[in-house]
Amino acid sequence: MKEGLDPRFALYLSYRAVLIDYASYLLGSREGAEDLVQEAFIKFIPSGGSRTPTARPRSYLFRIVHNLAVDVLRRKRLENLRSAHNAPVWAGSQAAATPEETVLYHESERRAMDIIAGLPEKQRVALEMHRFGGYSVEEVAAHLGVSVPTVYRLIQAAVATVTIRLEQDSGGRE
Repeated sequence: MKEGLDPRFALYLSYRAVLIDYASYLLGSREGAEDLVQEAFIKFIPSGGSRTPTARPRSYLFRIVHNLAVDVLRRKRLENLRSAHNAPVWAGSQAAATPEETVLYHESERRAMDIIAGLPEKQRVALEMHRFGGYSVEEVAAHLGVSVPTVYRLIQAAVATVTIRLEQDSGGRE
């Protein structure tokens, strides 16, 4: 470590370059890696403390960087999955170019609302609160008295049911 510096800052200077290289390898982006390494040091060094939090800081820092990179990659994968699947017609209003398309859209929307009304209560409430009411999954979970993963499953099942039934009704036109 460098002499005369705050030990925490000396740690940062000592390991920054190698951690950025490692995070760049994991993320495929140097800019993202730099942000990730800064976040890792914020998590690593306790606020207000003058000593390092562990006897093996290098290993601990690599583990923090790895875990943060996994989180970032997982988040990106979920975002890509969501954007790759276009929202179904019933999920929100879309501009229709012709009167015929407008009629078909409104019929699909009406049919989707009928299907949603026929869902099991917890699925219906979770879908309506989250997708249409703007509530977070945590708020929905608290309202229904279930866990957050259960809310995700309820919403996913509801969306799948509505989408499948609409496709069956339209014979694949959607």
